[in-house]
Amino acid sequence: MYHVVGSNNNVFFLYLQNFGSKDDTIFCGVFDGHGPNGHLVAKRVRDLLPVKLSANLGKGEFKEISTSDVKSGTTKGVATEHRVEDTDASPGNEENGEYPEFFTALRASFLQAFYVMDRDLKAHRNIDCEFSGTTAVTVIKQGQNLIIGNLGDSRAVLGTRGEHNQLVALQLTVDLKPSIPSEAERIRQQSGRVFSLPDEPDVVRVWLPTFNLPGLAMARSFGDFCLKKYGIISMPDVFYHRITDKDEFVVLATDGVWDVLSNAEAVSIISNAPSQASAARFLVESAHRAWRTRYPTSKTDDCAVVCLFLKTEAASTSSSAVTKDLVKNREMSSGKHSLAVKTSTQGS
Repeated sequence: MYHVVGSNNNVFFLYLQNFGSKDDTIFCGVFDGHGPNGHLVAKRVRDLLPVKLSANLGKGEFKEISTSDVKSGTTKGVATEHRVEDTDASPGNEENGEYPEFFTALRASFLQAFYVMDRDLKAHRNIDCEFSGTTAVTVIKQGQNLIIGNLGDSRAVLGTRGEHNQLVALQLTVDLKPSIPSEAERIRQQSGRVFSLPDEPDVVRVWLPTFNLPGLAMARSFGDFCLKKYGIISMPDVFYHRITDKDEFVVLATDGVWDVLSNAEAVSIISNAPSQASAARFLVESAHRAWRTRYPTSKTDDCAVVCLFLKTEAASTSSSAVTKDLVKNREMSSGKHSLAVKTSTQGS
């Protein structure tokens, strides 16, 4: 069931316990919409993507798919144009061991679910996704295993203990932006254009071959079908991490947070929060203040955060927050979960 659902204009997030009818499995996700119908796209992905992923979870093990299918990108309906591609900046093999055997099947399940989700959006009669889309950063925790699926420029970061027991940040995903050489190459090979505007030289965007539209600031997304023929894909990067005793929590957040805070700053802010229940809200408020300080004349980007705490005594505890301008504060708590939500009356 949906244990927690939060939203703010274009941003939606959720936290599911007993995911796939498994007692030891948790699903978390953050979905950041963009474009005129971004809120509709993000909401539909939030509602349907977990269902599509859960369909690939069998009793006790993940659905079997051959390694050759994964490498070719042809997993039971996944089109050949959705070949598996590793980005230049991919973290690589999991640091504390090789990938377990089941990861191959699970990765294929992510590829399948994301592909089918994008196909569903394209066929939807009431949501125009030509110039609208959403990112998705998702985590499945099953026992001591973390599987992270990422599409777009949101990010997952692990707070863990270093050699001297200091809290350090480990980025678990890659920001899939067109500034990554391999992403830009794929887009240009399919006639899409990649360049920055003169008034924002640090932001690389994707454009149609002959029109200065739509200026998408990510290389992969759900929706955005005007660019799907020109290099934008809905294939996620999928990563694995084996949880150790040193690992404290995982942070999922939209790019609005990472635009103004570093990984280390975010991890430090969460560790200094008054409580686990308020950790996500604490980080969102810090990001909001950083936006007002650094970009006082700019519109604050949507910021959404989910914190999943990993320690045994708090393994079923999550903290979630979303905000833009802070006009309302609502906090709920239960024995196993707490939620802090900040909403806005303004558009995104």
